Amino acid sequence: MTLDARGGSQVAIRARVAAAWNKWRKPSGVISDRKMPRKLKVKLYSTIIRPVLLYGAEVWTMGKEEERRLEATEMRMLRRIKGVTLREREKSTDIRRELGVSDINEKVKEIRMRWYRHVKRREGHPAKVAMESIVPGRRPRGRPKKRWRDNVKEDMSHFGVRPEEALEREIWRRKTRATDPAGRDQQP
Repeated sequence: MTLDARGGSQVAIRARVAAAWNKWRKPSGVISDRKMPRKLKVKLYSTIIRPVLLYGAEVWTMGKEEERRLEATEMRMLRRIKGVTLREREKSTDIRRELGVSDINEKVKEIRMRWYRHVKRREGHPAKVAMESIVPGRRPRGRPKKRWRDNVKEDMSHFGVRPEEALEREIWRRKTRATDPAGRDQQP
């Protein structure tokens, strides 16, 4: 995990994107081969490349620019898997639905919610103390920088969960799981 001096996640996300492209190059002969089944290509992407791309995502502070960067990286890879170019003007949602891959930003939200629940259940753990602490003082003038806590609050409203539900595992998992476009769960 790469830390930024200003507290953002831009450096970490750029590093993960670069690592994912490095991982992409290794099986590129399989992924680029038009004779290989598309299902196998998607399986390679889902099990090898996407986890590299999302490593450490539970603690990222993401703004619109970071979301756009992850989205662009994923769609570039999915278009290559499907064998289409931007010129063919296929919608990203159609490509995802056809390949059975959920939106990467939804997956980041799911990962963040899973981490939040994990930390929320820990009593007296330093991560929980840090998560629940409030720094005294005023924030600087201007637009406030997005904090991890702000992302979590947005994610909770997105999934329709409350902090007290984090203690109930099955409810939390059911509500915060990102499903693939085909309607099946991404995870077992």
